[in-house]
Amino acid sequence: MNLRKAIKRSVKRLFLGLALPLFGLFLAICTLSGSDKCFTSFSQLLSLIPGKAGVYLRAAFYRLACPDTSDEISVGFLTILSHRDTSIGRGVYIGPQCNIGMCRIGENTLIGSGVHILSGSRQHSFNDTDTPIQEQGGEFEKIAIGADCWIGNSAVVMAPTGDHSIVAAGSVVTSSVGSGVIVAGNPARLIRKRFTEQKTSTVPEELH
Repeated sequence: MNLRKAIKRSVKRLFLGLALPLFGLFLAICTLSGSDKCFTSFSQLLSLIPGKAGVYLRAAFYRLACPDTSDEISVGFLTILSHRDTSIGRGVYIGPQCNIGMCRIGENTLIGSGVHILSGSRQHSFNDTDTPIQEQGGEFEKIAIGADCWIGNSAVVMAPTGDHSIVAAGSVVTSSVGSGVIVAGNPARLIRKRFTEQKTSTVPEELH
């Protein structure tokens, strides 16, 4: 087991070395264009690299480029991050073909294939009927996805999700989800709680 960990650490260092020139190029280009536009372009490029090489290279680059992001993450093939202000905790798995907006993802959370995490629900204003929606602007919100969550395939999340919660496949989360619950549907509604009160009280305070 120790040998396996040592090999994994060496591989991570190798890919960190490979990611450093790419990160340097990213920083240089960012001075000429907007940070998010530049970041999205690099994320699109990195998303095309298949297999373990792609997983390790994406983890190394996002560790360098994104605040408070671990390199012990797995970001799947064709998954795109659209905002640099995204934080991904240790042990997070993000499946293929996801679109990840501005968010903070807690440790050991699982995100299935084809999941969309939006930067809130107010990205586009539409109250002025005399102005095209795309010209009205909007607000971006950094959405918090808790630790030890499971977001099922093809779910759409546009509101915070508490620790230890499950969002069923295909669900649309439009309002905050509490901790330790299972939600499903469009819009997502409470199905049941995962913990009894006694079990919930044994969860470490920092995970609430």
